[in-house]
Amino acid sequence: MRLADSLAQRALALVRIPSVIGHERALADEVEAWARRRFATHDVVRVSHSLAIGKRVDARPALTLVGHLDTVPENPDGTAPRLDGDRLIGLGASDMKGSLAVMMALADALPLDELPFNLRLVFYEREEGPYLESGLGPLFDAAPELKRAAFTIAMEPTDGAVQVGCVGSLHARLAFEGQAAHSARPWQGKNAVHAAGPLLAELDARRRKECLVAGHTFFEVMSVTLAKGGRARNVVPDAFELNLNYRFAPGKGLEQAKADVLALVAGRCVVEFTDLAPSGRVCADNPHLARLVSLSGRPAEAKQAWTDVARLSEWGLDAVNYGPGETAQAHQRGESASITALAHAYEVLWQLLMKPG
Repeated sequence: MRLADSLAQRALALVRIPSVIGHERALADEVEAWARRRFATHDVVRVSHSLAIGKRVDARPALTLVGHLDTVPENPDGTAPRLDGDRLIGLGASDMKGSLAVMMALADALPLDELPFNLRLVFYEREEGPYLESGLGPLFDAAPELKRAAFTIAMEPTDGAVQVGCVGSLHARLAFEGQAAHSARPWQGKNAVHAAGPLLAELDARRRKECLVAGHTFFEVMSVTLAKGGRARNVVPDAFELNLNYRFAPGKGLEQAKADVLALVAGRCVVEFTDLAPSGRVCADNPHLARLVSLSGRPAEAKQAWTDVARLSEWGLDAVNYGPGETAQAHQRGESASITALAHAYEVLWQLLMKPG
């Protein structure tokens, strides 16, 4: 069977195993069963529904491939997992079960003991949720050797480009207070929704801020993503809440990002920070990055999204994003991925792993 067909069948089998965030057990069991057939017992570590696979002690420099098992909740569109020409179709096809198939296929085919690298694989749960609930932290605590690696690749969908760093992500609840009144006599109260108007207008007019980091352009943006308020059609609302999401460039710490939000709000409402995820460092000087970029056949790009490159950076690891999935397909109805792209990613990583440079 040719490489692309083999990868397509493997990825399809993974897509057919539901693994919506919080329900990763069945897929983790499948990956663990595969790993225990391929690796020594002491080279497979499982924590809840996350796995670290590969030699824990080895003189060679470690190269780690990282992929999450979970998907976002399923869209009620009735799309059944299938292959259609060059497309793998189904929830998680691009984000990121195609990448998981590539990781497993590489481990099956490569002469692992003869490589210039110690290849490690990480499969983990709960990436699609809040920062503090990810399965990556407990897994790395249980296998601390994972925090020592020459290079780490988060196999997020990147359209086959190497994407460096990642923007940080901050969520804040903005609470506006008012005073209830009959809507026929609004002057007897204070409309909390109207009180948010000036801030909303400022956000609407706010332009993205361009930040150049190690030769790559990232954009800092603030967006209101949720709004809640009002209790009846004929009552002036006395409370109104907004969720503000701030994406900030590598190099900016969480405290400065929080200060940026407080400066924007300028005391006009109560601010509660609800989810804080740091930005990811650009490891511009890592020689394995240069080789991966060369093998990919495309220039490196900035990662204008949050990924676990941020968490890996916090642990001092040089990490990048690279995967065959398509960014435009992630979280979409009828999600799909290119089978040709799966084969290309496999070949790029094969060459990277077989020769150090």
